[in-house]
Amino acid sequence: MSELASSGRQQSRMTYLITGARPCGEDAADILVEDGRIAAVGEGLSAPGAEVLDAAGLVVLPGLVDLHTHLREPGREDAETVETGSRAAALGGYTAVHAMANTDPVADTAGVVEQVWRLGEQAGLVDVVPVGAVTVGLRGDRLAELGAMADSAARVRVFSDDGHCVSDPALMRRALEYVKALDGVVAQHAEEPRLTVGAQMHEGDRSARLGLTGWPAAAEEAIIARDVLLAGHVGARLHVCHVSTAGSVEILRWAKSRGVQVTAEVTPHHLLLTDECAEGYDPVFKVNPPLRTDADVEALRAGLAEGVIDAVATDHAPHAVEDKETEWASARPGMLGLEQALSVVVATMVETGLLDWRGVADRMSVRPAAIGRLDGHGRPLAPGEPANLLLLDPGRRAVVDPAALASRSRNSPYAGRELPGRVVHTFLRGVPTVLDGKAQR
Repeated sequence: MSELASSGRQQSRMTYLITGARPCGEDAADILVEDGRIAAVGEGLSAPGAEVLDAAGLVVLPGLVDLHTHLREPGREDAETVETGSRAAALGGYTAVHAMANTDPVADTAGVVEQVWRLGEQAGLVDVVPVGAVTVGLRGDRLAELGAMADSAARVRVFSDDGHCVSDPALMRRALEYVKALDGVVAQHAEEPRLTVGAQMHEGDRSARLGLTGWPAAAEEAIIARDVLLAGHVGARLHVCHVSTAGSVEILRWAKSRGVQVTAEVTPHHLLLTDECAEGYDPVFKVNPPLRTDADVEALRAGLAEGVIDAVATDHAPHAVEDKETEWASARPGMLGLEQALSVVVATMVETGLLDWRGVADRMSVRPAAIGRLDGHGRPLAPGEPANLLLLDPGRRAVVDPAALASRSRNSPYAGRELPGRVVHTFLRGVPTVLDGKAQR
């Protein structure tokens, strides 16, 4: 047994008494954490010898689950590692993250997904759940070893070529059929590639004025429309990554009304930022899919509140300095998201009255855990449940400083922006991964 594993087991035997917290923003209660589980919830609890955490005024939520994280390891450890990304996730209140497959080598075999999973185990800060590639090398021409990845120690249940669309409809149908047998889900990066050649930002009046090639909303919506029809035809589960347009929300609403097993996610940056950010040609705002219009942002918020969009997923995409601090056209798309995701949701959904705290728990923990088939995450704050939880100070506001982030990269679109909410504590199966806002490893 490694020293880290031994240390983690010793910590898991500690008892914590969290006093005065507000479960999902409701009436204050004490929470007793013992042997990795919630032992009791109520008023006036006592536990001799327990470590007491005064949580008066703090909101307690089930630990967050991210369906869409780029940890870059193996291959681009200069941008991020599993350990640094895990630390950023824990500081953001996450207890589980799905690590996307576009690593080097690509996570398209049992060996690579097991490597990522074991690196997550060693870091010990969050459950790192590898996402397997749908196609070999993300090239879109033949299916990867889906069954082998599902049967591996990593137990892969989410498959995605994210960064690339599975654009061949016949291949996408076969993937849906194959993954259905594994009780898995195909997470599609919805982008018709023939409509986005050279695309740099959202297609519209602003892109024309700025002289940047546009990325039309129809490129996303056409693939979602095709894929919900395919998923309905074969009776398989489909998940749509980083939905960004009002039209996509309408297609998803229609598909769900027809009983199609489709779920979808929206990123924090698509809930907050618009294509106006491109005005200064700062490549920190270059992302795929691109930032859209005010009308799209309004529709995305409404879709998340309604539940047509099931989850908030970060699409945390760290990049080395040389890949971002360059001219717009040659900069890599992507933004950091793990540490500020909950704060952005508080700003866009809670403070606007679109979601209450129980709704936040549902969209950032309960539903993502169900989509990823993660036992032990997204569970109620109740006795007997695993103690995967976070405590948030909702009244604390802070200006985002990229230099202070745990990620190895600095490409945060929120730099200099004041955001509400601060994660004070995070627990993974009763082990504190964050205490008083500081990572414990």
